[in-house]
Amino acid sequence: MTTPTAAPDSYYQRTGEHSYKPTAHAQGAWHPDEQHFSPVGGLIAHAIDRHRADRPADGLALARISYDILGLIALDELEITVETLRPGRTIELVEAVASVNGRAVVRARAWFLAEQDTGAVAGTHDERLPAPQEFESWAMDEQWGGGYIASVEVRRRSTAPGRAAAWLSTPLEIVAGERSSPHAAFIALVDTANGIAVREQPTAWMFPNTDLTIHFHRRPDGRWTGLDTSVSFGPSGHGVTSTVLHDVHGPVGRAEQILTVRPMPGS
Repeated sequence: MTTPTAAPDSYYQRTGEHSYKPTAHAQGAWHPDEQHFSPVGGLIAHAIDRHRADRPADGLALARISYDILGLIALDELEITVETLRPGRTIELVEAVASVNGRAVVRARAWFLAEQDTGAVAGTHDERLPAPQEFESWAMDEQWGGGYIASVEVRRRSTAPGRAAAWLSTPLEIVAGERSSPHAAFIALVDTANGIAVREQPTAWMFPNTDLTIHFHRRPDGRWTGLDTSVSFGPSGHGVTSTVLHDVHGPVGRAEQILTVRPMPGS
C-alpha cells in the first residue's frame, strides 16, 4: 500500500492524467487502511466533470449518479476511467470506473438531462431544514475514526436512534489545486449520511454501505451539504439509509444507501 501524503488542503493529489493519490484526509472510518467513500464519490464526480469539460455550456445538468462499491477501497492510488455510453443533446449517460492496483473498486453511472424553465410548476413536499447556524456543532470524530471524519465540520440534530439531520462542510479541495463543480463538492460529503444517524453503535455493529445513489431535482449551491436522514435495519442482515438532501436554499434531491448489517467481530 502506498503511504498517503499528508497534504493539508485536499483529499487527493493528481499523479497522472487519470490517477490520484489520497491524502491522509481520505482515510476511512471502518478501517484505517481504506478510503472513506465520501471523498471517493466526490473524486469520481470531479473526474466525470473533467471528461465533459469540453461542453460545459451544453444545457445538461447532473440528475442522477449511482455508485456500486465493489469492495474495500485501499488507501492507495486511484485510477479513474470515464466513458460516455449514451451521448445526446437532451440526455446523456456517462460511466466511470475507479481502480486500485488494476482492480475495479467502484463503478459509477451518471445521467445528465437537459434543463428548461419549469419554475411555474416547481415544488416538493420535503420540508426545508433549519439553517446550519441553528444546529449545534457535533464532534463526529468522538464516535467515528479516520482522517475524513476529522476533516469535516458537522452540525447535527438527532431525534432518535437511526434518525438525524445534519449540515456538513469542509475547507478541503477534492484535488489539490483544481477547482471542483458545486455538484462534485456537494457529492463529496453525501456518503457521510450513513454515519450521522446510527441505529446501533459502530463498536458493536457493522453496517457499511455497498452502494450510493443520488437523485437531484435542482442544482445544489453553496458550501453546506444538508442531510435529513433515516436508517432502517431489517431482520435478515440488510439495511437502508435514506436521506433528503439540502443546500441552504432548500431540498435538492435524495440519496439512498443499502447496508450490510452484522455484529462487529468480537463484540
